[in-house]
Amino acid sequence: MRYFFIAYAIVAVLVVGMLGFRGQHFSKPPIQIFNDMDNQDKLKAQSPSGFFADRQGARQPVSGTQPLGFNETGSKEIGGIPEYEFGGQTGYYYTGHVGDYFGTGMPDELELDSEETAAQLIKRGKERFAIYCSACHGQTGNGLGITSRYGVPAIANFHTELFTPAAYPDGRIFEVITHGKGLMSGYGANIPVRDRWAIISYVRTLQAAKQAATAVK
Repeated sequence: MRYFFIAYAIVAVLVVGMLGFRGQHFSKPPIQIFNDMDNQDKLKAQSPSGFFADRQGARQPVSGTQPLGFNETGSKEIGGIPEYEFGGQTGYYYTGHVGDYFGTGMPDELELDSEETAAQLIKRGKERFAIYCSACHGQTGNGLGITSRYGVPAIANFHTELFTPAAYPDGRIFEVITHGKGLMSGYGANIPVRDRWAIISYVRTLQAAKQAATAVK
């Protein structure tokens, strides 16, 4: 499969080389293998339209609709979750920082006042990890997810010394989840703050389980 992608890349370079780069001037419309959404069936704002009898492109919203991200009370939400839960606030819970340094440990805002609530957070982290992280980092966090089979390099293995709590504080993991690092994109707009901490708690659980299994051997 890796050789397929290499061959595909070579063919793509040859095609671009023969047909020219976007931005060149042509007397005729250029050949478009991928039109990159240049031509869309859409209606621009305040433009006329022959589709409607009154020829007005601007239409009234369908009765009962609401602007995306808002509800009737005026509070803004993303997928039913308050927008502030995706960041934009200060403090360790929202940034992973304590002053100029990365913090460590679970924030007080998580209210982990019992083993039951801690277990629920880890369970939630396991679910979110499976959705957002396991494709690259693997189900156990060893960096051998499915993307590693297709030549994606430098996938973090959480069971190395580099990612121990002492070397890689929880706040630093939080920042990487939020903003990304290297080939990893940021998930700050996709994963709520609480779920980011849940993922971190699950990663630490995976590390502890791995250490315990190694100690038994």
